[in-house]
Amino acid sequence: MLSVRIIFEFFASYIGTIAFALLFQVPKKYYGYCGLIGGCGWLCYKLILPYGASFTSTFLAAVLVIFLSRLFAVRKRCPVTVFLIAGIFPLVPGAGIYWTAYYVVTNELDKAGARGFETLKIAVAIVMGILLVFEFPQKWFQKEA
Repeated sequence: MLSVRIIFEFFASYIGTIAFALLFQVPKKYYGYCGLIGGCGWLCYKLILPYGASFTSTFLAAVLVIFLSRLFAVRKRCPVTVFLIAGIFPLVPGAGIYWTAYYVVTNELDKAGARGFETLKIAVAIVMGILLVFEFPQKWFQKEA
């Protein structure tokens, strides 16, 4: 069962994704779709995280985000990057980058290495998710005539 916290996080990522779409000048008519994609990606990440590593949950969430981005791009007849750039935002390991830099500056190199490697794995998971879904045939995303 979904907890109140996860539902709150879904809506927070929804709003955050819309804010990021606004920053990148996405047309207003796509804000809701961008938010939905970002929220679904975060929800997928949070639901899978207790059962696997952060790499695995990030990879599967990225696959969902890219799949939904391609689906909405075809259905709304616009470039996939409109949805992809904003939708992937909640999964980007910003805190990991921050803490890696912090540990380097404070000369805690063991912590910096561990955190940096974890952050790199998450970034690679996102890239692998993007590459995997972009290999799917375009016809998978088109409506049947």
